[in-house]
Amino acid sequence: MNKEILNLLKKGLLFAAFAIPAYFVLLLITANWAPDPFKRNINFRMGSYGHMHSRLKEVRESGQVELLFLGSSHTYRGFDTRLFEAEGWRVFNLGSSSQSHLQTQVLLQRYLQSLRPKLVIYEVYPGTFATDGVESSTDILSNDVVDRYAWTMVLKTPGLKVFNTLVPALWSDWTGQKSTYIEEAVKGPDTYVPRGYVEMELQHYKTVRDTSSREWTWRSKQLRAFAQNLEMLKDAGAEVLLVMAPIPPGHYRNYKNTAVFDSLMQNHGRYYNFNDLMLLNDSLHFYDAHHLNQLGVEAFNRELIKLLKAEPEWLK
Repeated sequence: MNKEILNLLKKGLLFAAFAIPAYFVLLLITANWAPDPFKRNINFRMGSYGHMHSRLKEVRESGQVELLFLGSSHTYRGFDTRLFEAEGWRVFNLGSSSQSHLQTQVLLQRYLQSLRPKLVIYEVYPGTFATDGVESSTDILSNDVVDRYAWTMVLKTPGLKVFNTLVPALWSDWTGQKSTYIEEAVKGPDTYVPRGYVEMELQHYKTVRDTSSREWTWRSKQLRAFAQNLEMLKDAGAEVLLVMAPIPPGHYRNYKNTAVFDSLMQNHGRYYNFNDLMLLNDSLHFYDAHHLNQLGVEAFNRELIKLLKAEPEWLK
């Protein structure tokens, strides 16, 4: 190796020795103090949208439950824990924003053993099978511990935003910021309800006429994670009920391959698509193109409770 190459390597190593620590420091400064426009590739937010910090803090103290809810925002905004507890069931809602099956897996690995549910309501909105999982990964990194399960999740959802969120998440773990952070129960129109539900002030969806044809899609890695999650629940002795929560009928009708998705879910266990079991109104029962408002939640939950009470062996 000639002298010029050696000099070049030395300069490269010196630059790396300066640039890598500088990059980490810049990440920490940007994540903690920079205005949002400077955080396009960082999504570290304790107490982020959806009250994830409150939910994860509470689940660590929950103890055993009879009924556990899993899934995306359709879950934590769709299953009102108060209505199920009124039936005498101890419940917990472990949904999170854009939770894909890769993130469901991490949460089960951490909390299934302590929760020990008798019945799991696994909400299977088709969009959770199509997402890359980045948004949900950064949400969990920002609000829960960074352990070996988190590292596995990061490797399965690679990307600059996930890595850039991992660094300040590690720092907040080491400095104790996560453990001392207190999230307000009321933030804007959202109120955190004990046991994981988030109630939004009553709003009504202003429907937009859209007749464009669409199709559900899914990723193989999400299907694999989903199957692994079901196997984990089976090994834990939990009954599993797969549920697709209602979305606005005007939106739902645009998807032309729902029967294919329904068949796929039926192959994995007992499955109920409540879009076909209930007649709800776009503007009366929803607040946007995806989520039920409180009127819709109560109507949906009443029907689900009827179903659960008709099968009492699930919650013995």
